[in-house]
Amino acid sequence: MAEDFQVLVVDDDPLMGEVLQTRLEQWGYGVFCANSTKEALKLLQQEAVQLILTDVVMPDSSGLELLRLLLAVDGQRRVILMTGHGTVDMAVEAMKEGARDFITKPLDWDALRVTLRDLQQEIRSRREARKRHSEMSSGSLGFHCMIGDCRPMREVYEIVRRVADTDASVLITGESGTGKELVAAAIHENSGRAKSPFVPLNVAAIPGELMESELFGHEKGAFTGAVDQKPGCFEMAHEGTLFLDEIGEMPLALQPKLLRVLEDGKVRRVGGKKEFAFDVRVVAATNRDPAQAVQEGVLRQDLFYRLNVFHVELPPLRDRGDDLLLLSEHFLTLFNRKHGARVEGLRDATVEEMRKYTWPGNVRELRNALERAVVLAEKGWIEPGHLPAPVRAPEMRGHIVLPVGTPMEDAEKEVILRTYEETGGNKSQTARKLGLDVKTVRAKLKSYGVD
Repeated sequence: MAEDFQVLVVDDDPLMGEVLQTRLEQWGYGVFCANSTKEALKLLQQEAVQLILTDVVMPDSSGLELLRLLLAVDGQRRVILMTGHGTVDMAVEAMKEGARDFITKPLDWDALRVTLRDLQQEIRSRREARKRHSEMSSGSLGFHCMIGDCRPMREVYEIVRRVADTDASVLITGESGTGKELVAAAIHENSGRAKSPFVPLNVAAIPGELMESELFGHEKGAFTGAVDQKPGCFEMAHEGTLFLDEIGEMPLALQPKLLRVLEDGKVRRVGGKKEFAFDVRVVAATNRDPAQAVQEGVLRQDLFYRLNVFHVELPPLRDRGDDLLLLSEHFLTLFNRKHGARVEGLRDATVEEMRKYTWPGNVRELRNALERAVVLAEKGWIEPGHLPAPVRAPEMRGHIVLPVGTPMEDAEKEVILRTYEETGGNKSQTARKLGLDVKTVRAKLKSYGVD
């Protein structure tokens, strides 16, 4: 339906204005007519108009001058210029000035109707985006720093509210990139420990030989390179929350020591003799199936039971329905501000491509894809071509094509980087998929200049 789309026709030829009005009304649009720039500006002060369709040659000014006046007042005005004797140079100038289209007389009615439909859909998309942005700003479509309104996410919010005020341990599970650290931070910020430290530690990012020192601290001279005394994460998180991300990647030999510290509430630095009592709530996370990790022998069963007092499972992005649009709107606003861009939103065709994609890297991958798209687009709308190739080329997802004769070093680099991208930037998962040690993956990525 077009009744919410008002068009102002500006033409000093009464017959042309009448023909346009009749045709536009037949298509269901509301139409106002003006035969001069002065009359058009007066009408625009009185009526809500979404589109101005104006002749280039007017008795009191040109259509280009009217275009400049209109956009000076409202840069979002949609103006289409018409002329019976247009040139390429004139069309180029009109588009540079901000015209949405430049059409010649006699008019191609089919093309004009398609243009109007596209503009109408653009307005509706912008209106929906503003509504989503307003709802997100009010906090009605999320919780804490988490955004989403699907049933699985509402269930997550409810669990977080219930466990936040307790001191019970929490185990958060979910695929890489689903926002496990955000959930941990939400638990902390809504608890009685909110004014004390929140200390996150990514277990997979710490070399195994340094993990004990990171967790428990060390005394000066405890080992080669220990030139100073260092408190561990438990000491730093005293009276607050310690978040142990990727707990399934912790060296098996260290897990009994962690369990003992959790049970005793005391920690001894590496190389030290004195024990320190601590008051810390522990929240852990893993992108593995914890039961399977226990069965495979990479996670001790007793440690699993100690951490899994409450369980929060995060849904993958592909199962979150319209949360994809809510998150996209949030990221577009964020990256417009960050990069000084003026992106309006996502084209319908772009949304369609995004809905087809399974997003193996989840929200983290979506964030990266939209930052790339905003930088490429700069303004206007995100087109399908602004999306990364895996999102817009279903037949190529999960595949790598290399020219014959590609050096092995370059082939290895491409395989590692693409797998790293597919896992949403998770080093331990990349290592598992490639059958490599996580140290090897970490070293390779560092040599490629990837943090």
